[in-house]
Amino acid sequence: MNGPTRNILLAAFFAAVPATAFAQVPAGQQAVLETSLGTIVVALDAVHAPKTVANFIRYAKEGHFNGTVFYRVVPGALIQAGSYDADGNPRGGVHAAIPFEGDNGLKNVRGAIAMAHGDDPNSATSEFFIDIAPMPSLDHDAGNTGFAVFGQVTGGMDVVDKVAASQLGGKGPFEGAAPLTPVAIRSVRITDVPPAPPAATQSPADTH
Repeated sequence: MNGPTRNILLAAFFAAVPATAFAQVPAGQQAVLETSLGTIVVALDAVHAPKTVANFIRYAKEGHFNGTVFYRVVPGALIQAGSYDADGNPRGGVHAAIPFEGDNGLKNVRGAIAMAHGDDPNSATSEFFIDIAPMPSLDHDAGNTGFAVFGQVTGGMDVVDKVAASQLGGKGPFEGAAPLTPVAIRSVRITDVPPAPPAATQSPADTH
């Protein structure tokens, strides 16, 4: 990958602390992001991106995302978060980078959540982004490294759109790209995906 696409998504590099083995993560879990603009719910795909999901859950359970902000908006493309506060300061406690799982077949469709990385695809740590439009240029294919999608927004896409519509010019690692009024991630909870409601049954009266 080269040019503007790479520049859009270069993740910040931090001093890493030693990593532990990735835990087994059950399928059917979701991340509930409580933000200053509302709630975003993301279904996590541990089947196709087990190490990436385990990494995200680890940061969430450690409280790493709490008090960080969406520090980058690329109009018409994505919103990015993961390790910066409202003053543009990086959050410490970042673990070693994870293996790249971008070849898992998942695509950067609207509402997809994916890991940001630097020039090395195996450099992702805590930085993630949510696509606000289909972004096939960010998919992994024969001629493009791409970015590892690991879930899909299932609730609160209107909140994602509100973040994307923010007036820009706030503090952050990318000058002029942060919302002028910071959009905080207050907490990230990991929960089980609620079971689907039972299918409606037809009453005898409906058969006539």
